[in-house]
Amino acid sequence: MKPFSHNYFLGYINEVTPQYIKIHFPSSILLNKFHFEGTSYTGGGVGNFVVIEGDEYGFLAQLTEVKLSDSEKKELTEKAIEHKDSDFHPIGKAELLLSFSVYEPQKIEKTVSKYPSIGAKVYSCSDDQIAKYVKQFGYKGNDDNIYASLGRLTSNNVECKVALNSLFGRHCAVVGTTGGGKSWTISKLIEEITKETDNKVILIDATGEYEELVKYKNQCVIGEKVYFSFKEMTNSDFCFLFREHSPNTSNALCEAINSLKLIYLNKFDGVKIGKNVTEINRIITENTSNLYGTNFDIQELPNQIKNECVKQGWKGIYEEDTFKLGYCSHLISRVNAFLQNSVIQKAFGININKEGSKDINDIINEFIDTPESKILRIGFEKLSYDFGIREIIVDFISLKLLEKSRKEKFQESPLVLFIDEAHQFLNKRINADDDSSFYLQNIEFIAKEARKHGLFLCLATQMPRDIPIGTLSQMGTFIVHRLINEQDKKAIENDRIINGLIQVNVSKEESKTGVYIEDFKKDSEKYFSMSNVKIIGFMTMAPFEASESEINDYFLNMRELKEEYQKQHDYVTEISMGMSNDYVEALKNGATIIRIGSKLFE
Repeated sequence: MKPFSHNYFLGYINEVTPQYIKIHFPSSILLNKFHFEGTSYTGGGVGNFVVIEGDEYGFLAQLTEVKLSDSEKKELTEKAIEHKDSDFHPIGKAELLLSFSVYEPQKIEKTVSKYPSIGAKVYSCSDDQIAKYVKQFGYKGNDDNIYASLGRLTSNNVECKVALNSLFGRHCAVVGTTGGGKSWTISKLIEEITKETDNKVILIDATGEYEELVKYKNQCVIGEKVYFSFKEMTNSDFCFLFREHSPNTSNALCEAINSLKLIYLNKFDGVKIGKNVTEINRIITENTSNLYGTNFDIQELPNQIKNECVKQGWKGIYEEDTFKLGYCSHLISRVNAFLQNSVIQKAFGININKEGSKDINDIINEFIDTPESKILRIGFEKLSYDFGIREIIVDFISLKLLEKSRKEKFQESPLVLFIDEAHQFLNKRINADDDSSFYLQNIEFIAKEARKHGLFLCLATQMPRDIPIGTLSQMGTFIVHRLINEQDKKAIENDRIINGLIQVNVSKEESKTGVYIEDFKKDSEKYFSMSNVKIIGFMTMAPFEASESEINDYFLNMRELKEEYQKQHDYVTEISMGMSNDYVEALKNGATIIRIGSKLFE
């Protein structure tokens, strides 16, 4: 492979930055496609690949922009640009993709840690050379690599044959606009994986698109003789389901579910009015550990919520709480609407004949335990978008697979979880006032920890900007089809670390945003483990009408918080607090950033 020859010459490097290079083309003729010794070369058009000559290292780059200088644009005509003696000197902008040894061009480095110099020569890249670089992606020494053909590059018509271990030795994302070919790519990947490896595949089919695209032997559709057992849901799942975020109503909902489970276990009749508070609390405490996974009659949930609207009365006896009952009236209405929805009844197996129907959990277990079963398609096309049921079920499936991976279930036969339309299922949260567990995050957990256990993730989406950065940053491979939205492009391109501050609601004012100190401490590990955000400190505002003593107390709490976490993370150095009315107190308490407005104009 000879990457450099004067016969392929295009231009010179005239600008180098960490993000891109610029190329000076001595003539516009060099932009044209040409042939040499039976080989076709694409020239200097946008999307084409070029190689750059260096002393020890060469570079592969792709042209992203070609233009004329402002002075030459004025002279541009069809006759002038086609004339062989044209004086036009186009400027090209290109993205560096990889570097390679000048002496052994087949040896490549996938990261660009070195850069070309000003004046370095640029040459057109042959199709053969590009094909060899693509094929080396994921290549590991003397391993027996199995290659999958994923189509052809549009710019060079080069067949893309990629080693499967490069795709599924880590997590993968397939991104692109609607109609860009994501479905075909996903189907091709599934076909190659199951044909050439011992891996199993579970496909979350959000719209039913893959039912016709590929006829799978093992497939099921939620809501079509397949249901999701609500007994597997946690209380937090139910809070998400019913969009409950108020402490009063969410507590009543959780208490009602626990009471119904106690009824199922014959520990309690569900009625609290007239009974001793201490005795009821004893029953609940003694049986709490037995409640997860316990069945209950969900159709009794509205009535049981009413039974939970109680307060402690005279002599420690429960009595009716009419205020709480009024507060829960909207919750009761939502639960009734949920239970009366025919689609939801089929999805959750409520009030239906279960003969001939199966629990999705049983289907997944059977699939995993059957060696000859390779693909399972789970269709969501029969489910509505009401109540967040689609998100909850996918989160539940992710949790079950995550639990199995932690038990080393997939070490011998790895499993790849494909999630189509992934933006529909990730980053879903209820605006909880006091419980961050309402955030559905099991897919994110798979992305962060499951790879070493043999569980891999492949996300397909047209909106990568809606995928949480913590998940997106764990994708080792991107198969990028056409992307139009600039935010989507940046979501893929910008794998960089951003310094950030945690906003703290130190005074617990309802009108202010920010996390409470105690809630931050509960979830601090989550904040400090973010892949692309580095927490370097905290920020807060004191109440405007607070006294000097109160302000000092608030700011002292912030200083102590910073010092506590600085001991664990030495880069936590910043406190942003203090405005025109209280910046003096803020500085006394260690503020490193203050925000002064009106004081500047006095």
